Amino acid sequence: MIKMLKMNNKNNPGSFGSSRGLSQKIKKDKKRKSSSTRWIGRQLNDPYVLETQKRGYKSRAAFKLLQIDEKYKFLAPGLSVVDLGCAPGGWLQIASQKVSSIVGKEKVVGVDLLPTEDIPGSISIIGDISDRIIGEKLIQIIGTKPNIIMSDMAANTTGHRQTDHIRTTFLLETALDFAIENLKKNGVFLAKCFKGGAEIEALSLMRKHFSKVNHIKPDASRKESVEGYVIAIGFKG
Repeated sequence: MIKMLKMNNKNNPGSFGSSRGLSQKIKKDKKRKSSSTRWIGRQLNDPYVLETQKRGYKSRAAFKLLQIDEKYKFLAPGLSVVDLGCAPGGWLQIASQKVSSIVGKEKVVGVDLLPTEDIPGSISIIGDISDRIIGEKLIQIIGTKPNIIMSDMAANTTGHRQTDHIRTTFLLETALDFAIENLKKNGVFLAKCFKGGAEIEALSLMRKHFSKVNHIKPDASRKESVEGYVIAIGFKG
């Protein structure tokens, strides 16, 4: 059985008080598309965007990982981590801090099709995780099978919900295949997962290879978004 868990803000390092009163109106511009106006409005009125800038995180997604880890406490000093689809680096920052990864003895490695700025305590490479050579390179860099494999990968949206769901599910399946092949025993797999039906086969495979599988939607995921995450704990091999 796969459980859906709701985040609780109390004592959560990924939370920072109320967003009440945080509301800025956007001036109308006939030249600007309505979708662009809505996006600008969300950015200006999103407390996570503001707090991301304040804390120096590479992306607001850092709060999603913070909140998920607050619930499951799977990131701990000394563990090794592989981050799939790591750009722009928000998850690398949090993982490096949580596992106490330091320069010269990096325990965190990431890969993305796009370049990622250097983040102390981590190493990132450019590549496609579906390429076996890239996968082997990640394991070679970290020097061991990782304790944690995580993926915040999502396909570029087309505006067609089912198409976007299928494309993102393919990335989930790609990340899961890599995890099953490379995770250390009792390891953890965390990945973005859009609900829509296509993900059922991947979830079934997780139940086969892991002791526990849960859905989770951190508070930092926008309420109107179909975005969610799945965490699989206790890799059995």
